[in-house]
Amino acid sequence: MKAKELQELLDFIAKSGLNKVNIETEEFKISVQREPNTKQIVTVGAAQAAALQQAAPLAAAPALPAAPVAPAAEAAPSASYASLKSPMIGTFYRSSGPDTPVFAQVGDMVEKGQVICIIEAMKLFNEIEAEQAGRIVKVLVENATPVEYDQPLFLIE
Repeated sequence: MKAKELQELLDFIAKSGLNKVNIETEEFKISVQREPNTKQIVTVGAAQAAALQQAAPLAAAPALPAAPVAPAAEAAPSASYASLKSPMIGTFYRSSGPDTPVFAQVGDMVEKGQVICIIEAMKLFNEIEAEQAGRIVKVLVENATPVEYDQPLFLIE
């Protein structure tokens, strides 16, 4: 991976809002982690260290901007609600296509095992099913936005 490609990857990660990314190939291994206080930790395998030292100006990536933080009152679900959490990192979609209706809306009753959203990860579209029956109280994620592992997606009553 060239220094320019590495910089583009870091820029993409910064824009995605993800806090932690691990990538491993036969040629290199990279781990990027962003803490809430905007510190950036970049770990690069030995094979890449020499290439990055030659391109020192590009290798010194700027600090990533802080991820947007939701207000505490909004983030804390009520005790009577169960949150459906993302089982993976990917892009959250409420419907199977731009011209199709959403799987579930606020106020809809859902059954256990019913598909309520899709998460795209590495060009694979994974159907996410309700873990329990109930009524959808709130959708916590905007359509077509990145989500992290264990991030709450829906509140179900």
